[in-house]
Amino acid sequence: MVVFLSRCCSEFWVMDVDELLSFLTPETRPDVKGHATDYLLGLSGNREGLLHLLTNPDLLVAVSSLTSDPSNAIAKECYLILINASADEKLHQVLVNRANVLPGLLKNLQDPQFMFTDQICTILSNLTRHRPTCNPVSKAMVQQEVSVAQLVDMFCTEGFNKMASLHYLGPLLSNLSQLPDHRGVMLDPHRSVIKRLLPFLSYEASATRRGGVIATIRNCCLDHACHDWMLGDDVDVLPFLLLPLAGPEELSEEENEGLPVDLQYLPDDKAREQDPDIRKLLLETLLLLTATKPGRQTLKKNNVYPIIRELHRWEKDASVSAACENLVQVLIGDEPEEGMENLLEVEVPEEVEEKLKQADQKEQEENKKEVEETGENRKSQQIQEGWIRS
Repeated sequence: MVVFLSRCCSEFWVMDVDELLSFLTPETRPDVKGHATDYLLGLSGNREGLLHLLTNPDLLVAVSSLTSDPSNAIAKECYLILINASADEKLHQVLVNRANVLPGLLKNLQDPQFMFTDQICTILSNLTRHRPTCNPVSKAMVQQEVSVAQLVDMFCTEGFNKMASLHYLGPLLSNLSQLPDHRGVMLDPHRSVIKRLLPFLSYEASATRRGGVIATIRNCCLDHACHDWMLGDDVDVLPFLLLPLAGPEELSEEENEGLPVDLQYLPDDKAREQDPDIRKLLLETLLLLTATKPGRQTLKKNNVYPIIRELHRWEKDASVSAACENLVQVLIGDEPEEGMENLLEVEVPEEVEEKLKQADQKEQEENKKEVEETGENRKSQQIQEGWIRS
């Protein structure tokens, strides 16, 4: 009988950590082991419980070792515990260095027969959100011979793993694209990696997948040297970015004729991207593509303005409306003066930069307040709904 499972949290942690560890071994009877992992899953679903895991890292070491338990139920609970733990940045170093989770995660990730690949994708997505652990994950990928191109191949291959959706490979690719080496692979004209992701910008079955892809493309657009290639015929990214933002509104014949072919004369039932965060990312990506003079000329030539104008009229989210306005200012404004054509290379005076940061922070606080008042808080994409249990 496992009495400690019904005790209060503080009493348990003072008295029974060693006893619990003794139950988290491969040799322990399955029913006892299952009670222990079930308790830890509940504990990992709240802030106080995560703090206890931080101060008792051997528990996560034991949990990591049990991800290979013969019992699928126990192994799954251990993966779910690691998902909850990896959602807390303070536990990242414990997971990467003390529990050494990366080699096993990356090995099983590539197995098309592995049952818990979706859980692995979520853990890796959480661990790569911040540079301090994104870099170790990147190094472990090199050691395990896992490349970004391979991840994209898995992501784009329907039925690669029949037991996993692989949607959370999208956020993982997005996080990895913050590192120049991985962006370089994605933007290599000879590999066509980024081109394979573009169709998923309109993938209706998963907002997680769509969001991961647009965030990846946005990060890649930070390298302004690639803009001509991405806007050119080889990649032709513009229609893919605009289509989710376009609605059913009727445009004039002149406006339609100026649009890319895929955007012309859209049907009356054309629906826009429903997720405001994704709409904002799409707009931010378009704005990045206007950083250079050729990019601005391409967007103006392809008549982007009417699409954004109608989006702005339809938009209810304040932060997305602001992103529309930022893009419109560039599309209809005058060209920057000579020497300032590349907006990503313009040096902003410190006092101006500080004022811009303050204004941005104020806008974010106002948007947050608006969301809280309307009860529209959305769960973070880093944790799949239903996996936190407290």
